[in-house]
Parts: sequence; C-alpha cells; structure tokens
Amino acid sequence: MLEFDTNIDGLATIKVIGVGGGGNNAVNRMIEHGVQGVEFIAVNTDAQALNLSKAEVKMQIGSKLTRGLGAGANPEVGKKAAEESREQIEEALRGADMVFVTAGMGGGTGTGAAPVIAQIAKDLGALTVGVVTRPFTFEGRKRQMQAAGGISSMKESVDTLIVIPNDRLLEIVDKNTPMLEAFREADNVLRQGVQGISDLIATPGLINLDFADVKTIMSNRGSALMGIGVATGENRAAEAAKKAISSPLLEKSIDGAQGVLMNITGGMNLSLYEVQEAADIVATASDQDVNMIFGSVINENLKDEIIVTVIATGFTEQEISPLKQQNTRQFNNGNTLTKVPPKRESLREEPVQEAPTRTNTQQPEETLDIPTFLRNRNKRR
Repeated sequence: MLEFDTNIDGLATIKVIGVGGGGNNAVNRMIEHGVQGVEFIAVNTDAQALNLSKAEVKMQIGSKLTRGLGAGANPEVGKKAAEESREQIEEALRGADMVFVTAGMGGGTGTGAAPVIAQIAKDLGALTVGVVTRPFTFEGRKRQMQAAGGISSMKESVDTLIVIPNDRLLEIVDKNTPMLEAFREADNVLRQGVQGISDLIATPGLINLDFADVKTIMSNRGSALMGIGVATGENRAAEAAKKAISSPLLEKSIDGAQGVLMNITGGMNLSLYEVQEAADIVATASDQDVNMIFGSVINENLKDEIIVTVIATGFTEQEISPLKQQNTRQFNNGNTLTKVPPKRESLREEPVQEAPTRTNTQQPEETLDIPTFLRNRNKRR
C-alpha cells in the first residue's frame, strides 16, 4: 500500500523581514491585517522604534556602532550595523525557503542594511525577494540619490526586486485621504504578494502549484511584478486578471515579462471559460514567448468572487519602464486588454526620449525620479 507524507511541516517556510522604520511599519500593518503562514522579523538600529514592532522576532542591529540611536539617515551606518550583527541575522533567517526583505529606500537603516540582509538570506539558500519603496520627490534630491544607490545594491543582492515609487500614492488618493490610509495602499502590494504566495504553497489546487514553481519563476530574475486582482459579477474573470497586472503603484507593467506564475481561485461555480479568459488576458500582456506556469484552486468559501494572483519576471533592462497612468485607466475603464498591443514598443523607448539631450551624464534612474511635468518643462527650455 502506498503511503503519503501529509505532514504540514513539509510546507515551505516563508519569512518576512522589515528593515528600518518603513520596513517595520509594513510588517506591523501585515500583522494587523492577519497575514497567515509566514514568520515576521523586525530589524532596526533604533531601539525605541523597534519596541513598537508587533513582530515575533525583534532584532536591534549595530548596537555597538549606533548604541540603539538609529543610523542618522546615513546608509553607510546602516550597512555597517548589519555587518556587525551578521551572525544574529543569519540565525534569524536560517531554515527559510523564501525571504521577503522590505524597506523604505532613502534613509539610513533600510537603504544600507537591507541589501546586506538580502545577501545573507540568498547565501543561506533562500529564494530572496526585495520589496522596497522609492521616496517622494518632495523629500529632496539627496534622499532620492541615496535611494537610487540602495535600489541598485538590492538588485545585486536579491533574486527578484519590486519597487514602489511613493509618488504613485499621490495618483491614487484624493487630497482628503488620510496619510496612514495612503501608506496602507503601498503596503498592500507586499501584503497581497506574500499572502498570495503563502496560499499558493499551502492550498492544494485543482491544477496545483507548489514552491518549486514559485522558485522557477522568481530565481535570479531581476525586476518583478507581483499583484492580486479580486472581482465579482458577470465579467469577474477578466476584471480580476486586469487588476492583477495593472497595479498603479508598481514601477513597471507586465509588458515583456518572460516568466509568469498565475493562479486563479474561485468558488464551486468557477467555469473553464473564466479560467481561459483570465489566462488569455495575462498571456496577451506578456512576452509572446512567455514561460507561463498556471494553477487553479476551488475554494468553497468563495461565492461570487474570483481571485487572480500573478507573479511576472524576466524583464530585460530596456523593458523596465514605469507603468503610465493612461495604461492604468485603460485597464480600469472596462475596455478589453486585446485593444492594447502585446508589444508596446513606445513604452520601452520613452525613457530614452525623455532624457534631456543637454545633460548626457544624467542616468535613466535619476530621470525617472523627476515628475513628468518637470521633465517636460526642462525639454521646453
């Protein structure tokens, strides 16, 4: 007789580590939201801020260097603090199959320590995903430059990196939206991605996805898109798929993705046609030679809702471009995605066109940090 090991301990271990003030806040809000199936770790150089963390593991790094007083917005101090506490970090991350490192870029601890922590996780053999924010333009050029350096270091230290520009928050909220609610929107990108992957691994599906599939799509793949779409009603499958691939907060669109992991979860009434419709929308928006790994789960607790989870990777550097607001509107106004050509070459050419010709030394990353209306004004001069 065949015997199967159904021990729940066989599931992949996922750890989420928040670094610095921004990372600690993101972890707190995930815990408040009740995210299950993951372990939370909070890391900071500021002992006072760390005391406010709700994570089960709290780690003060660089205590000899900073004496618990923070990094003073100096990334070099954050980096040295992480290196000082390397053994402590290794111990906390050991045994993880997947590690999410989240931080706000531009300050001291997050910018300096997050790349070191990500590299430690990767060296331990964990699939390592970075989810970081780029500071608001109004925070000043120095903070923008520090953030650009931190993001560059993160790209070298993680398997995949997701960047959320805080300026995008101004596009999705009105002037009366409370600040806490606005930042919660940015945290939702991380929360939904972590919960989505945790559910994929833990929930057996009709068409099953496991951790090996997640690893295939996300190992050593550079920049990534991670999104979840939820919809109800007559066109629920199409709407959920569009929402999953068109988050206005992400720094890129799915255009040009060479690897896509997609899962569709629905109730007992989920139809084969709906599964095909959602999969077609995601495939059409990706690279024509996309490696698509697909799964489907029936959840009896879902009645009219469909949930589409998408992880997209494998973008070339030329294809990494900000998701324009007009594309977001196109997804959200009810038009079908088939009206958008699968290859949107103009999107990939825009960073080159927008770079001012009179300053050849300016880097593309710096150009992206300048709001569009300022770039246009510079061009007219």
